[in-house]
Amino acid sequence: VHRLITYIFIYEDLISLACGAVIIWYFAGGFEKNVGTVKHCILTATFSVLSALLYLFLQPLVSRLLEVGDAKGFMPVAFATLGVSTTRSRMKSTLLLGFRVPVVLVPWLGLCIAWFVPHSSLLGNLCGLLVGEAYGLGYCFCLDFPESVGSKLDRVFPFTLLKRIPGLKYIPGSLAERRASENST
Repeated sequence: VHRLITYIFIYEDLISLACGAVIIWYFAGGFEKNVGTVKHCILTATFSVLSALLYLFLQPLVSRLLEVGDAKGFMPVAFATLGVSTTRSRMKSTLLLGFRVPVVLVPWLGLCIAWFVPHSSLLGNLCGLLVGEAYGLGYCFCLDFPESVGSKLDRVFPFTLLKRIPGLKYIPGSLAERRASENST
């Protein structure tokens, strides 16, 4: 059972670790700014488990047709956060390499690019993207909790410790507190 969440910490080599670090910094950081640190931590664990369960369900089916690599690294969870961000985005299109592209296609184009990242699992990344899209479209509404719960969780143990770590930016759980902290900086 512990492998449902620990696979995100496994990397084969330095290149895949570097790619994972860039993905975490870029996609997960933006997602955390939108939802807060508490919800980001809870959704990271949830996306990890749901992506792994979907992978375990699809892997026997897909392995009959193609060779399937093990899901490793943070990329499936990053694709989940990207899927949520693009499905909930108000933008219709974005500029990508000088071309206007519909926002809903961005994660799918990213999935094609991620195919070339060493030791990344296409099926694992696809599972993460599908979980993120499902959550973003509201099919996983049971995972959402009110901002008041996030604000209360801001004041309990692991999160109070995160606030005290120098150099670590902690983002509050409520939208009003996030806006206030943005305005103060």
